[in-house]
Amino acid sequence: MASPFVEIEVDDKVVKLTNPDREYFPARGETKRDLVEYYLSVRDGIVNALRERPCMLHRFPTGVSGEKVHQKRLPSGAPPWMDTVQVYFPRWKRTADELCVTEVAQVVWAVQMSTVEFHPWNSRRADVEKPDEWRIDLDPGDDCGWDRVQRVTHVAREVLDELGAVGWPKTSGGTGMHVYVRIAPEHGFADVRRAALAFAREVERRAPDDVTTTWWRKDRDPAKLFVDFNQNARDHTIAAAYSVRGNPIGTVSTPIGWDEVDDVHPDDFTIATVPARYAELGDLHAGIDEAVYDITELLEWAERDEAAGKDPAP
Repeated sequence: MASPFVEIEVDDKVVKLTNPDREYFPARGETKRDLVEYYLSVRDGIVNALRERPCMLHRFPTGVSGEKVHQKRLPSGAPPWMDTVQVYFPRWKRTADELCVTEVAQVVWAVQMSTVEFHPWNSRRADVEKPDEWRIDLDPGDDCGWDRVQRVTHVAREVLDELGAVGWPKTSGGTGMHVYVRIAPEHGFADVRRAALAFAREVERRAPDDVTTTWWRKDRDPAKLFVDFNQNARDHTIAAAYSVRGNPIGTVSTPIGWDEVDDVHPDDFTIATVPARYAELGDLHAGIDEAVYDITELLEWAERDEAAGKDPAP
């Protein structure tokens, strides 16, 4: 028997959505169709976050309680209007044509193929080897409370302000916080990662009781927050702004204002609550491309740290 379906009109495209009433999020019972409606409600925001970036798809064919599939390659059967970019993976000596979103219909088609989470690269297809986004991932240990995440977020902003860099915060959709900084695509991944490590070490100096930059998880204090500089390494991805996360309540990695840091909790933002917030506030990351930072000073910090005996990033 053929699967039930509906046809979703998205601008000048039509996406056939099969099994639209399949439950994806058990806490409140949202369905695959609800997931599509969510992404359409934040259309400009999710496209802005993904635009022309190679994108890893986290697919849940039977809903978030079932198997999770990490997919680099665009799923088979894609219509001709799905944009891709070819990426080379030296470890496996092979290439993959990854989704490269330019319009919201492509997001909806990915949801049709059971995608819940969108994890883009921090570079774009014009030159995938030159990142244009520095990502500050504030990753709490198992025993690190949300109040510590909030405190460290303020420290990160303090350092950014002193550097003259504009940071764009968002909840991770999990237990942490992300801050993005737009940078000129003039450096390779290794340099951006070195710069990110230098920044992380400065945050650690200012908040040594809250922060660690210890590389190996087994050696970290689980009550501290790890500033995960390695999220700037090549082919490392984290959930995009406005990406839903694959958990029962359907949390969303949500842009926030700096003045909201002390008042929000990650579970405040779900596919049930973010559409109304977005309708009121719009995309809080809309201006990110207009605030480009030069990482030269951070690379000088990295050289200073290495000269003082600090190990370079493993």
